[in-house]
Amino acid sequence: MVSDDGHSASRKPKTVPLTSISKFFNMIKDSVIFQVVDESSEGQRIDNFLIKLLKGVPKSHIYRIVRSGEVRVNSRRIDVVYRLMPGDRVRIPPVRMGQPPAVPKKSSVVQVRVVFEDDALLVVDKPSGLAVHGGSGVSFGLIEQIRSSRPHAKCLELVHRLDRETSGLIMIAKKRRALVLLHEMIRKGQVHKFYWALVKGSVQETHFEINVPLKKYALASGERRVQVEAGGQESRTVFTCKAVCDEFTLLEAELKTGRTHQIRVHLAHKGHPIAGDDKYGDYSYNAGLAKQGLKRMFLHARTLRFGHPLTGEPLALEAPLPVDLEIFYKSIPWQGL
Repeated sequence: MVSDDGHSASRKPKTVPLTSISKFFNMIKDSVIFQVVDESSEGQRIDNFLIKLLKGVPKSHIYRIVRSGEVRVNSRRIDVVYRLMPGDRVRIPPVRMGQPPAVPKKSSVVQVRVVFEDDALLVVDKPSGLAVHGGSGVSFGLIEQIRSSRPHAKCLELVHRLDRETSGLIMIAKKRRALVLLHEMIRKGQVHKFYWALVKGSVQETHFEINVPLKKYALASGERRVQVEAGGQESRTVFTCKAVCDEFTLLEAELKTGRTHQIRVHLAHKGHPIAGDDKYGDYSYNAGLAKQGLKRMFLHARTLRFGHPLTGEPLALEAPLPVDLEIFYKSIPWQGL
């Protein structure tokens, strides 16, 4: 006797709570697995659900097993754009996966300060030098570190990103619904992000906006860069001068769009690159700043203002300047301060 999922009734497929990644990796190689969807995956597309679950399996293979009907939801064939609902029972066929994600050594763990946390949302103050996720030569980033420290959390997903060199506030969703709503709020301009940037030279305007198209490109080494170019994506940043002297200006930047390296490219385009920026700044100038004590890019995600995605409660979160940036800032002879 054969069930509607293609397995004999004498070999009942396993329904697995994913409490152990290593056990799951071993089981999925040899037998059909059934995974019951909870609220942490509500609204997620089946392809993205499987890509996250079956780490190490090529995306092309995941799409093939969905389209061939080997993956089923509630015993029915589905398309790759199907969105999951709580209680859905997902049939996952045997697949050969890569190695389970490595757990970092304690010596490699970077201490991260929690600024806000409840059942749906986690906001942390990311230090400079810590990538937000693994990849591009980084095996273990912020999100992997947080997931490793909270092995029983059902959902921990980055809401947005910061460059590795940039410090400051970053949001992590603890519920799928919070993630979806925050992404929608960001698209509608309902999440207000403010950065502090120290730039080269004296900026004369007290308040100004930069609105130029940005386009990504890659160097011969494969490193990604961004430049101002007609036909690129719309990008808008509003700047307010906080302090000025002959050599530096401290600016507050409010993102109106969220393009890669947006603030860095906008300021370099204006002729005032961010102090310490090794991609779009002045190399010899930065070398001189390093001798004065500024050994990193002076860009900090300082403030987030938004309504809580589930309760609507107004939130105004701040991360003070890190010690190294604060010391350098206070060493500058600002005019009128």
